[in-house]
Formats: sequence, structure tokens, C-alpha cells
Amino acid sequence: MPELPEVETTCRGISPHILEQTIVKVIIRAPKLRWPIPKKISKLLPGKQPISIERRAKYILLHFDIGTLIIHLGMSGRLQTLFTHTAPGKHDHVDIVFANGCCLRYTDPRRFGCMLWTEEPALEHDLLRKLGPEPFSKEFSAKYLFEIGCKRKVPIKNFIMDSKVVVGVGNIYASEALFAAKINPVTPTNEVTKDQFTILIKHIKAILRKSIKQGGTTLKDFLDNSGKPGYFSQQLQVYGRDGEPCNICGTAIESVTLGQRNTFFCPSCQPQ
Repeated sequence: MPELPEVETTCRGISPHILEQTIVKVIIRAPKLRWPIPKKISKLLPGKQPISIERRAKYILLHFDIGTLIIHLGMSGRLQTLFTHTAPGKHDHVDIVFANGCCLRYTDPRRFGCMLWTEEPALEHDLLRKLGPEPFSKEFSAKYLFEIGCKRKVPIKNFIMDSKVVVGVGNIYASEALFAAKINPVTPTNEVTKDQFTILIKHIKAILRKSIKQGGTTLKDFLDNSGKPGYFSQQLQVYGRDGEPCNICGTAIESVTLGQRNTFFCPSCQPQ
């Protein structure tokens, strides 16, 4: 699933080609995604220009003067910019064509993503208004996490993956940040100290920034807007390395299932 770094990479990649460019037409081939794509955008958007693009959690917000297009890439979706005519494939569900020759194509093999329209303030939309703070924001602090976490007994990995606590810390990045902070992923949240939260936050931010710089993490099928994979997977310390030696101590990496997710850790570097 595209996570925060992959979505941020997508936003940065498409923005130079579409911002303040006039839309010529919107082609909707398959409106049935997680929720139906509103048919009215085919009539609303031609002649309009996106004035800004924003990422909130794993959502892409394409702002217009009349409203906002809310896009989620789901499990396997992506947005790409095309500048030559390329016949749409089976899973190419939407084309937004611009006067400058750019075609913004939405592809989603599993159809778990969404493309919705709102004319209300986008951040007040039902999908967005209850989300936790962004991981790079001032609100995401050790004080904030400790005050919430001391009242919870869930495993720390589940806690930092809860989008109501903080957005964008997906399975890969949660495992990697906990390894860097030397915290076992099954540790109950109320047993994590404020100092440990300080260290954990530092590593969450550093790992997410590094992944964004590398273009995200390609494990299965994520490609950026130009069709290139992300390269952060080459730097993974524990995720997907079950049975392989830890790069720090040589102990075999282990895995457990938490919240129906595979969780990877080093039993020596991250003791319980």
C-alpha cells in the first residue's frame, strides 16, 4: 500500500505539471472504486485550474477555486503524468487532461482507492476531520504521545500506526522506527517512557524524511508519477527480513503478527 512517503513523492512529482494548468476534459472509465466517483466532476472541472496540491495523511488534495478533489491511492493505486498518447490499460480508471498536453492518469488494479469531490473545507470532510497530527508537525511531540499512551495498553506498534494518534506511520515505517529506537513492538504503550517517546519520534521523522528523499519504498507495485520505483527498500533494517541476520548484532530477525500485520524486529536490539 502506498504510505506517506509514497503519497508525498506523488504530490511532489505531479505538481509542477498540473498546477495552474487548465483542464480540458475528465475521462472516467470505471467510476466504481471504494466509493463511486462523482459523475459531476466531468462537467465541473473542464476549464478550471488546480490552484494548489496538498497531502493530508495518505490523501492527495487537489484544490480548485470551487472545491477540492480528494484522492486516495488505496492498496495499489498510483497517479502518473503522461505527455504522449498512451492507450489506457485495464486498470486505468480516470484521465484528467490538461491544455499543456499533460494527462494525469489514475490507475488502481484493486479499486480500493477513491476520488471524491467536496465543496466544503476539505479538512472538514468525514474522511479527514478525525485524523491525528502529521508526523512532521509541532503537535507530534513526546509530550503529546506520552499523555495519550500512558492511558493505553495496546502494543506500541499498533499505537503509532493508529491514524487517530498520528497519520502516515505505516507498517514498514513503524517497524523500522521501533528498531532504530530499540523498542520492542509488542511493548504495551503505557510502559513506554517519555524519553523513549522522544527517541521514537526522532526516528519516525528521520526515517520518513529519508524515504521521501529516496522516492518511497517499492516492495510490490508502487511507482512514482514518472513510473520509477522508490529505493528506500534497499535501506530496510528489519522489515521483510525474517530469519536474516541483524545488521547491528547479527541476531536473526524475527516476526510476529500484530493487528493482522507482519511485524519485524531484532530480539537482541529490541528486548522485551
